[in-house]
Amino acid sequence: MKRPKLRKASKRLTCHKRYKIQKKIREHHRKVRREAKKRGRKKPRKDPGVPGAAPFKEALLREAELRKQRLEELKRQQKLARQKELEKRRKLDAKRSAAADQEQTEGKESSGKTEAKTKKALDKNTKKSPHSELEKVIEASDVVLEVLDARDPMGCRCPQLEQAITCSGGRKKLLLVLNKIDLVPKENLEKWLNYLKKEFPTVAFKSATLLKDRNMPETFSRKRARIDLSRHTESFGSECLVKLLQEYGRTQNKAIQVGLVGFPNVGKSSIINSIKKDRVCDVGPARGVTKSMQVVRIDKQMRILDSPSIVADPTNSAVTLALRSIIHIGESCSVNVVKVVDAFLSLCNKQQVMIFYSIPDFKNAEEFLSLLAQKRGMLKKGGVPDIENMAKLLLCDWTGAKISYHSEPPASQILPPYLTEDKIAEMQTGFNLKKLEEGNSSTVQALKYPSPASSIVFQSAGMTNGKIVKNKVVEEESEWEDLETTEEDFMETDDDQDSTEENDVKEEGRAQMTGKAELGMGQTGQAHSEDEIAERGLDSSLPLSLDKTAAEDDTYDFTTDYV
Repeated sequence: MKRPKLRKASKRLTCHKRYKIQKKIREHHRKVRREAKKRGRKKPRKDPGVPGAAPFKEALLREAELRKQRLEELKRQQKLARQKELEKRRKLDAKRSAAADQEQTEGKESSGKTEAKTKKALDKNTKKSPHSELEKVIEASDVVLEVLDARDPMGCRCPQLEQAITCSGGRKKLLLVLNKIDLVPKENLEKWLNYLKKEFPTVAFKSATLLKDRNMPETFSRKRARIDLSRHTESFGSECLVKLLQEYGRTQNKAIQVGLVGFPNVGKSSIINSIKKDRVCDVGPARGVTKSMQVVRIDKQMRILDSPSIVADPTNSAVTLALRSIIHIGESCSVNVVKVVDAFLSLCNKQQVMIFYSIPDFKNAEEFLSLLAQKRGMLKKGGVPDIENMAKLLLCDWTGAKISYHSEPPASQILPPYLTEDKIAEMQTGFNLKKLEEGNSSTVQALKYPSPASSIVFQSAGMTNGKIVKNKVVEEESEWEDLETTEEDFMETDDDQDSTEENDVKEEGRAQMTGKAELGMGQTGQAHSEDEIAERGLDSSLPLSLDKTAAEDDTYDFTTDYV
């Protein structure tokens, strides 16, 4: 039996090989010397200088010194001339860039209002607009699933969406899907299920986050240790949800279409992948991965429609906009993320945040972000902490599945103004609520939950207002805009008028859902009191905030003198 090697083999050579190498080296050196002897050695001739016996020696040396000084002065002058030429070019380039910027700003100011109108028309007609895609999903769906994050269910609810569905006259149903239930304590989950089921049928769900593509080959390695991936590869609540929808389809005697809607990063596409048990929709930790509607067939009688995220209304608070809007790391953002993090930390328990991130006590948000950036190595040039990108990464972590936090449901059950007892009964008809209750209880019992001590307590800001559909322009508002138009507005071509008339005809021919939603929004805005508005986070001028886009709010009328 061969003895196993306990260490690396020695690099020493045998004497025969070493002597042979030395002999070859000697022969090579001998050959080089012979060739150099044949060529003859030519040493560089040394400057002998001025002989001591030469006449006028001092004059010759002085002349050589002056010649050397003249050469040095010429080089210095040439260097200064090059520097002056470079400085002149820089100033000329700066003047040109300043003139170009000035022309661009003047052009923007002169065409500010016309650009806003063209941008609005493009947003209406574009196929990849999130408003149009989301509206398409809502109109085509028989059942709408509003996906909520179990850590902040109230903050993920959109009153505009719920009002539009409840005012559809019973043609559409609304279900609440409570996703990411494995990130909250069990007692908190049960409280939220009891609270939400009094308004809409609610399904507890835990989606699978690690699903492998079918085309990827399976590889086995014996050396690697086994890792328990059951927490990420298994989904809970999918069978209960599918059975509930299939039974509803049988009661309707037709094939149904189910639309999934919700704010960014609540897990809409992950729910579809969990139901199909395959990666059929693109998912990722970044917000806004889904850009357009995607149809996924479950069986012969049911299809699921994936939709882009709901766009949060700018009238919401800064914390709500930061959690429910699309923010990319590395890009410039109009929102001051440091102030958002400061307001965000005021809604959390400070001691729990310090324990979770393992950082010492901090006075304000900037100190907290600098400590966290130094710990994670997010530094700029010179070792300065990158506070802005650290704040964006922190907000993305809180909307992702990395941090366990929870919010408590309201103490008293106060129905939203658009929801009545008749509407609740109308939304529940056609669903087997008893089987839904049994399925939720089995899902809750099958999961492992974090302890209440390790979960950060978060104070919810209430419902989040969103932009669901681009409502038709009211006649009174159009008349008011006509009074404020300038002479440029009257110089539109006939082609533009024909295109606007076609768009108006298309908008009038749409489903009655949006019209009823607008009527309901106008009625409910006058009904509820100011206390209910403060508690539920609703805006009394709800329809007006939906009619105006961000481009209209930002436009400045340069023809008007503001005092």
